[in-house]
Amino acid sequence: MAELLHLMRPGTLQLPALPPLALYVHLPWCLRKCPYCDFNSHEVKNGALAPDTAAAYLAALRDDLESALPLVWGRPVVSIFIGGGTPSLFDPEQIAQLISDLRARLPLEPGCEITLEANPGTFERERFRGFRQAGVTRLSVGVQSFDDAQLKALGRVHSAAQAREALAEAAAAFETFNLDLMYALPGQTLDGLARELDTALAFAPPHLSIYHLTIEPNTVFATRTPAGLPEPDLASDMLDLITARTAAAGLSRYEVSAYARDGHRCLHNLNYWQFGDYLGIGAGAHSKLSFPNRVLRQVRWREPAAYMAQASKVSNEQEVARKELPFEFMLNALRLKEGVTLTQFLERTGLPPSSIAQALDTARRRGLLEADPSRIQPTARGFDFLSDLQQLFL
Repeated sequence: MAELLHLMRPGTLQLPALPPLALYVHLPWCLRKCPYCDFNSHEVKNGALAPDTAAAYLAALRDDLESALPLVWGRPVVSIFIGGGTPSLFDPEQIAQLISDLRARLPLEPGCEITLEANPGTFERERFRGFRQAGVTRLSVGVQSFDDAQLKALGRVHSAAQAREALAEAAAAFETFNLDLMYALPGQTLDGLARELDTALAFAPPHLSIYHLTIEPNTVFATRTPAGLPEPDLASDMLDLITARTAAAGLSRYEVSAYARDGHRCLHNLNYWQFGDYLGIGAGAHSKLSFPNRVLRQVRWREPAAYMAQASKVSNEQEVARKELPFEFMLNALRLKEGVTLTQFLERTGLPPSSIAQALDTARRRGLLEADPSRIQPTARGFDFLSDLQQLFL
């Protein structure tokens, strides 16, 4: 209660209303740590998650959520995203228990989107149907590639055949599912990518997320970078090919890395990109929570053992400084092809239009933003040079 009173004191911001609230749940274990991955993921021992570990972690999630409830009391949740790691290492009964625990403690909006990340390496027939029966409404399948040689180079534990089987099951069990695909892989050509797209689009995915293979610090690939990574011009041509092929298949690009059919955009990610609020629970999870006069960020303990030992406490907490809010907002909002309204900026940051007027003017003069004064929307050029556009708001 003392912390809540502290957060409700007067501050330098004035938010006219609180934004929508989403929930992120982190399940940190995976079968094998991929060499390109910089997420908070940890390999399970002996190829399976021990039942007592799963039970202890679910209990820690309950403690974490109950400790956080005063910060979000009464606010309805618009979406839930269960990510990792590989959440599909948990069996359907455990996921059902998790969702039941969440429903018992939070008011969910009618039709609340509940996404679960799943990897083909954890796929068993009828397992995805079990997740649907547990209350998951949207599955995100981490395929990454349909080429066995590329899957091996990426350190994935599944085969191309397993990827196809998992997608067939996902399509049968879910009205909405997402397919994750990587491009600009070692030695990949435009023809090779075209074959990947042929396979992916044959499953008629309602949503496709694409990721340029990026060498991140503190990963295996950072110290042992694979040979044959495509040059930037080729990678750009690959992105153009993806955009053209998906459009022909009925998916429109609505965000830098996301394509969807009408009615199948990821509501959880849209909330991130529109600078909505999110409560993150689980090992290493991040939160961004708004109050009438401030915006708060929190981080949970990163190591699963440390998290389970002190789930009712956060490892780091800080207010977002007033001067940092424009860049934080634009870092997300400018990823959207349609952009956002100027009113959304005012509502989500509590800042006046004058705080970004100079940067908006510069971006429009450089042809990076559309001229509409009521919207903050990247032009085609701004979409192509997104980092340059975002940096104007630093």
